[in-house]
Amino acid sequence: MLGYYLDLALRSLKRNKLLTALMIVAIGFGVAASMITYSVFRAVSGNPIPDKSAQLFTPQIDSWGPQQSFNGDGEPPQALDYTDAMALMRAHAAKRQTLIYPVLLTVLPGGDRSLPIKANGYAVYADFFPMFEVPFRYGSGWEAAQDENRAPMIVLSEAFNRRIFGNADSVGREINLDGHEYRVAGVARHWNPQPRFYALFDSDGFGEPADFYIPFTRAVDLQIPTNGNNSCRGTKTMSGWDSWLHGNCVWINPWVELDTPAEVARYRNFLEGYAAEQRRAGRFDWAPNVRLRDVTQWLDFMHVVPPESRISLLVSLGFFVICLVNTVGLLLAKFMRRAGEIGVRRALGASRREIYMQFLVEAGTVGAAGGLLGLVLTAIGVSGVGLLFRPEIAQLAHIDLSLVALTLAVAIAATVVAAFYPTWRAAHVQPAWHLRSN
Repeated sequence: MLGYYLDLALRSLKRNKLLTALMIVAIGFGVAASMITYSVFRAVSGNPIPDKSAQLFTPQIDSWGPQQSFNGDGEPPQALDYTDAMALMRAHAAKRQTLIYPVLLTVLPGGDRSLPIKANGYAVYADFFPMFEVPFRYGSGWEAAQDENRAPMIVLSEAFNRRIFGNADSVGREINLDGHEYRVAGVARHWNPQPRFYALFDSDGFGEPADFYIPFTRAVDLQIPTNGNNSCRGTKTMSGWDSWLHGNCVWINPWVELDTPAEVARYRNFLEGYAAEQRRAGRFDWAPNVRLRDVTQWLDFMHVVPPESRISLLVSLGFFVICLVNTVGLLLAKFMRRAGEIGVRRALGASRREIYMQFLVEAGTVGAAGGLLGLVLTAIGVSGVGLLFRPEIAQLAHIDLSLVALTLAVAIAATVVAAFYPTWRAAHVQPAWHLRSN
C-alpha cells in the first residue's frame, strides 16, 4: 500500500510542477539555513572529552575576597595564584592533578633551520597526559619524579615534531628552547579538544593546538612568564619574579581527577578546609568561598559558546519556521485543488485514514526532495561559514554522516508535520457535495 501511495504522490507532484518546485525550494532553503548554523553551534558547544568530562574538575579558591570578585558576582577567581596552586599540589588530595599555564618560547636554529621560530605550549605536570587521555605517536609523557627533579623534558605535538625533526621518532633527542636544552620524552598524536576546556582562563577555547608541553616546575625554575592572562588585585609592589610569584595574581589553571561522588565530596571538603585554614592563618579575612566544577559545568560557567552562534541559530530556526508556514499554505492550496478527486475516492469507499496516509506520504516525498536540495545548499553554506564567524571557529564546522542524516530527517519530519492541517482539511471533504457539484 505504501508503494501505491508513493506512486500517487509522484504523479501528483508532476501534475503541479510549479507548486512542487516552490515547496521544495522553501524546505531546502529553510533546512539548509538551520543546518549551516547548527553545524557551527554543534562544533562550539560539544563535549570536548565525553569519556571523562564527569571525572575532571577545576577547583577555585577565593583569594581576593568578596569585594574584589571577578565580575562582582561573588564568584572566586577563574584561576589560582601560585601560593594556592602549589598548596593543592603538595596536599595531593586527588587521584591525579595538574597545574597548567601557557608559554611562548623560541626554538633556536638547528638541523636544516637557519632561523629561530616561535612555538606555543603549556607548562604542565606529568599527570596532564593520562588525565586528559593525550594520545601518543612515539614515547610517552614524563614521570612524576621528573616533575620533582625539574627535569628538562618535553613532549612535542605531531605537527611540531614534523616541523623540527621531519616526522622521525625524536624520542631521546634534544631541542633548544630559549637557550635551554630539553630532551624529548614523547610525541603526541594530533590532539586539540574543542573547546580547549583546560585553559579557558587564557583563551576563548578555540585555536591551533599546542606545539609542546614542558614540566611546570621546570618552567617556574626558568622564570618563564605566562603567555596567557595574569589578573591581579590591590596595590602592585612587585619588584621581580619572586614577588610576582608570591603575590595575589591569578594565572594558573588547576585540574584534578575524581572518579566517584564520594571523592568529589571529599575534595570539596578539602578545599573548604584549606580556605578556612588560610582564614585562621590571617591570609583571608572572609568566609571560605570555593567551587569545584566538572568540564560541562566549567564550559557553562565560562560561557564558551559564542553568542553569535546562538543568535544565528535562533534566526535560522525562525527562517525555517517561516518557510514551513509558507509550505503549509502551498500544501493546502495543492490538496484542496483535488477536492473533487478526494470526494470520488471517499464515495468509492476510501477511509479518512487512507486519505491521511496518501497525503502525508506525498508531503514526505516533498520533504525528502527539499532535504536533498538542503544538503547541497548546506555544503555550499558550510564552506562559507568563515564570512560570519572567526576563522578558528569556522574551521570547526564540517559535514559528516550525522549531519547528512539529520538534514534529511528534519526536512521530512518538518514537512510531514506541516502537512497535518492541509491533510486534515482534505480528509474532511464531503463526498456528496463534490459529487453533486461535478
